[in-house]
Amino acid sequence: MSDTPRAWPLGFRTTLIKAILYVLGIGAIAQGAFLEALYLPDVRFSELGFTELTQTLTLAVSCGLLLYVRHILKVWPTVTLLLLAFIGASLVREQDAFLDQYIADDTWQIIVALIVVPSLAWVVMQRRRFLDEFAHYSNSFSFGLFTAGVLTTYIFSRLYGRQDFWRAVLQDHFVREFKDVAEEVVELLGYSLILVAMIELMLLARRVHKARLAHA
Repeated sequence: MSDTPRAWPLGFRTTLIKAILYVLGIGAIAQGAFLEALYLPDVRFSELGFTELTQTLTLAVSCGLLLYVRHILKVWPTVTLLLLAFIGASLVREQDAFLDQYIADDTWQIIVALIVVPSLAWVVMQRRRFLDEFAHYSNSFSFGLFTAGVLTTYIFSRLYGRQDFWRAVLQDHFVREFKDVAEEVVELLGYSLILVAMIELMLLARRVHKARLAHA
Protein backbone atom coordinates (compact mmCIF):
# COMPACT_ATOMS: atom_id res chain seq x y z
CA MET A 1 0.00 0.00 0.00
CA SER A 2 1.49 3.37 -1.08
CA ASP A 3 0.38 5.25 2.06
CA THR A 4 2.47 3.14 4.42
CA PRO A 5 5.25 4.86 6.45
CA ARG A 6 8.04 3.33 4.37
CA ALA A 7 7.04 5.75 1.59
CA TRP A 8 7.68 8.79 3.78
CA PRO A 9 11.35 8.93 4.92
CA LEU A 10 13.31 12.21 5.02
CA GLY A 11 17.07 12.66 5.10
CA PHE A 12 18.95 14.52 7.83
CA ARG A 13 19.99 17.32 5.47
CA THR A 14 16.40 18.07 4.47
CA THR A 15 15.27 17.97 8.09
CA LEU A 16 18.07 20.33 9.14
CA ILE A 17 17.22 22.83 6.39
CA LYS A 18 13.56 22.81 7.38
CA ALA A 19 14.45 23.26 11.05
CA ILE A 20 16.60 26.29 10.24
CA LEU A 21 13.83 27.83 8.13
CA TYR A 22 11.28 27.27 10.87
CA VAL A 23 13.57 28.84 13.47
CA LEU A 24 14.07 31.86 11.23
CA GLY A 25 10.33 32.11 10.62
CA ILE A 26 9.41 32.01 14.30
CA GLY A 27 12.20 34.50 15.05
CA ALA A 28 10.91 36.85 12.36
CA ILE A 29 7.43 36.74 13.85
CA ALA A 30 8.75 37.54 17.33
CA GLN A 31 10.84 40.38 15.92
CA GLY A 32 7.82 41.66 14.02
CA ALA A 33 5.82 41.89 17.24
CA PHE A 34 8.72 43.76 18.84
CA LEU A 35 8.92 46.23 15.96
CA GLU A 36 5.16 46.68 16.08
CA ALA A 37 5.43 47.72 19.72
CA LEU A 38 8.25 50.16 18.90
CA TYR A 39 7.12 51.79 15.68
CA LEU A 40 3.35 51.33 15.32
CA PRO A 41 1.89 53.00 18.42
CA ASP A 42 -1.37 53.93 16.73
CA VAL A 43 -2.34 50.40 15.66
CA ARG A 44 -0.13 48.12 17.72
CA PHE A 45 -1.83 44.89 18.74
CA SER A 46 -5.08 46.11 17.23
CA GLU A 47 -7.00 44.57 14.32
CA LEU A 48 -4.75 46.55 11.94
CA GLY A 49 -1.47 45.77 13.71
CA PHE A 50 1.26 43.35 12.69
CA THR A 51 0.29 40.64 15.17
CA GLU A 52 -3.39 40.47 14.24
CA LEU A 53 -2.73 40.67 10.50
CA THR A 54 -0.06 37.98 10.74
CA GLN A 55 -2.52 35.75 12.58
CA THR A 56 -4.91 36.14 9.66
CA LEU A 57 -2.13 35.48 7.15
CA THR A 58 -0.94 32.30 8.86
CA LEU A 59 -4.48 30.92 8.98
CA ALA A 60 -5.19 31.87 5.36
CA VAL A 61 -1.99 30.22 4.13
CA SER A 62 -2.81 27.12 6.20
CA CYS A 63 -6.21 26.93 4.51
CA GLY A 64 -4.57 27.30 1.09
CA LEU A 65 -2.17 24.46 1.82
CA LEU A 66 -5.03 22.21 2.90
CA LEU A 67 -6.96 22.99 -0.27
CA TYR A 68 -3.88 22.05 -2.27
CA VAL A 69 -3.47 18.76 -0.41
CA ARG A 70 -7.14 17.87 -0.66
CA HIS A 71 -8.00 18.94 -4.19
CA ILE A 72 -4.70 18.76 -6.10
CA LEU A 73 -2.78 15.98 -4.39
CA LYS A 74 -6.00 14.23 -3.27
CA VAL A 75 -4.42 12.84 -0.11
CA TRP A 76 -6.55 12.07 2.98
CA PRO A 77 -9.66 14.04 1.90
CA THR A 78 -11.69 13.51 5.08
CA VAL A 79 -8.84 14.38 7.46
CA THR A 80 -7.97 17.49 5.47
CA LEU A 81 -11.65 18.50 5.32
CA LEU A 82 -11.87 18.39 9.12
CA LEU A 83 -8.62 20.34 9.46
CA LEU A 84 -9.83 22.85 6.88
CA ALA A 85 -13.11 23.35 8.75
CA PHE A 86 -11.28 23.92 12.03
CA ILE A 87 -8.70 26.34 10.64
CA GLY A 88 -11.25 28.06 8.39
CA ALA A 89 -13.49 28.62 11.40
CA SER A 90 -10.53 30.09 13.27
CA LEU A 91 -9.83 32.39 10.31
CA VAL A 92 -13.41 33.65 10.34
CA ARG A 93 -13.30 34.09 14.12
CA GLU A 94 -10.24 36.33 13.76
CA GLN A 95 -12.31 38.66 11.55
CA ASP A 96 -15.08 39.09 14.10
CA ALA A 97 -14.41 42.80 14.67
CA PHE A 98 -14.63 43.60 10.94
CA LEU A 99 -17.71 41.41 10.45
CA ASP A 100 -19.45 42.99 13.44
CA GLN A 101 -18.62 46.49 12.19
CA TYR A 102 -19.39 46.14 8.49
CA ILE A 103 -22.08 43.43 8.38
CA ALA A 104 -23.83 42.65 11.67
CA ASP A 105 -23.13 41.55 15.22
CA ASP A 106 -22.25 37.87 15.62
CA THR A 107 -21.99 37.36 11.84
CA TRP A 108 -18.87 35.27 12.40
CA GLN A 109 -20.87 32.71 14.39
CA ILE A 110 -23.23 32.12 11.47
CA ILE A 111 -20.35 31.74 9.01
CA VAL A 112 -18.50 29.36 11.34
CA ALA A 113 -21.64 27.24 11.69
CA LEU A 114 -21.99 27.09 7.90
CA ILE A 115 -18.41 25.84 7.68
CA VAL A 116 -18.26 23.45 10.61
CA VAL A 117 -21.66 21.72 10.63
CA PRO A 118 -21.63 20.38 7.03
CA SER A 119 -17.96 19.37 7.39
CA LEU A 120 -18.61 17.44 10.58
CA ALA A 121 -21.66 15.80 9.02
CA TRP A 122 -19.61 14.66 6.03
CA VAL A 123 -16.82 13.29 8.21
CA VAL A 124 -19.36 11.36 10.30
CA MET A 125 -20.85 9.91 7.12
CA GLN A 126 -17.36 8.95 5.96
CA ARG A 127 -16.18 7.90 9.43
CA ARG A 128 -14.58 4.62 8.34
CA ARG A 129 -12.52 6.40 5.73
CA PHE A 130 -11.68 9.12 8.24
CA LEU A 131 -10.42 6.62 10.81
CA ASP A 132 -8.27 4.90 8.20
CA GLU A 133 -6.75 8.23 7.10
CA PHE A 134 -6.33 9.41 10.68
CA ALA A 135 -4.38 6.27 11.54
CA HIS A 136 -1.72 7.49 9.10
CA TYR A 137 -1.88 11.19 9.93
CA SER A 138 -1.84 10.74 13.71
CA ASN A 139 1.63 9.17 13.48
CA SER A 140 3.11 12.09 11.58
CA PHE A 141 5.22 15.06 12.67
CA SER A 142 2.50 17.33 11.30
CA PHE A 143 -0.09 15.98 13.73
CA GLY A 144 2.20 16.56 16.69
CA LEU A 145 2.83 20.15 15.62
CA PHE A 146 -0.87 20.73 14.97
CA THR A 147 -1.74 19.46 18.44
CA ALA A 148 0.90 21.73 19.97
CA GLY A 149 -0.47 24.70 18.02
CA VAL A 150 -4.04 24.03 19.14
CA LEU A 151 -3.01 23.66 22.78
CA THR A 152 -0.95 26.84 22.61
CA THR A 153 -3.65 28.91 20.90
CA TYR A 154 -6.86 27.68 22.44
CA ILE A 155 -5.74 26.61 25.91
CA PHE A 156 -2.50 28.24 27.02
CA SER A 157 -3.04 31.68 25.47
CA ARG A 158 -6.51 31.94 27.02
CA LEU A 159 -5.25 30.98 30.48
CA TYR A 160 -2.08 33.05 30.18
CA GLY A 161 -4.10 36.05 29.03
CA ARG A 162 -6.56 35.97 31.91
CA GLN A 163 -7.10 39.38 33.43
CA ASP A 164 -6.98 37.92 36.96
CA PHE A 165 -3.50 36.52 36.28
CA TRP A 166 -2.12 39.84 35.05
CA ARG A 167 -3.78 41.74 37.90
CA ALA A 168 -1.99 39.39 40.30
CA VAL A 169 1.34 39.95 38.50
CA LEU A 170 1.12 43.74 38.03
CA GLN A 171 -1.12 44.55 40.99
CA ASP A 172 -1.55 48.35 41.21
CA HIS A 173 0.32 48.78 37.91
CA PHE A 174 -2.15 46.70 35.93
CA VAL A 175 -2.88 47.98 32.44
CA ARG A 176 -5.15 45.97 30.17
CA GLU A 177 -2.75 46.37 27.25
CA PHE A 178 -0.22 44.07 28.95
CA LYS A 179 -2.82 41.33 29.17
CA ASP A 180 -3.92 41.80 25.55
CA VAL A 181 -0.36 41.79 24.21
CA ALA A 182 0.52 38.62 26.11
CA GLU A 183 -2.55 36.79 24.84
CA GLU A 184 -2.24 37.94 21.22
CA VAL A 185 1.46 37.15 20.88
CA VAL A 186 1.09 33.68 22.38
CA GLU A 187 -1.90 33.14 20.09
CA LEU A 188 0.24 34.11 17.12
CA LEU A 189 2.84 31.55 18.20
CA GLY A 190 0.13 28.89 18.26
CA TYR A 191 -1.10 29.83 14.80
CA SER A 192 2.49 29.74 13.57
CA LEU A 193 2.84 26.18 14.86
CA ILE A 194 -0.37 25.27 13.04
CA LEU A 195 1.06 26.78 9.84
CA VAL A 196 4.26 24.76 10.22
CA ALA A 197 2.09 21.67 10.77
CA MET A 198 0.24 22.35 7.53
CA ILE A 199 3.52 22.84 5.66
CA GLU A 200 4.67 19.49 7.02
CA LEU A 201 1.36 17.93 6.00
CA MET A 202 1.74 19.31 2.49
CA LEU A 203 5.28 17.96 2.18
CA LEU A 204 4.15 14.59 3.52
CA ALA A 205 1.19 14.53 1.13
CA ARG A 206 3.49 15.27 -1.81
CA ARG A 207 5.61 12.26 -0.91
CA VAL A 208 2.53 10.08 -0.56
CA HIS A 209 1.24 11.36 -3.90
CA LYS A 210 4.53 10.58 -5.63
CA ALA A 211 4.58 7.14 -4.05
CA ARG A 212 1.08 6.48 -5.39
CA LEU A 213 2.10 7.54 -8.86
CA ALA A 214 5.18 5.33 -8.74
CA HIS A 215 3.10 2.40 -7.51
CA ALA A 216 0.54 2.94 -10.27
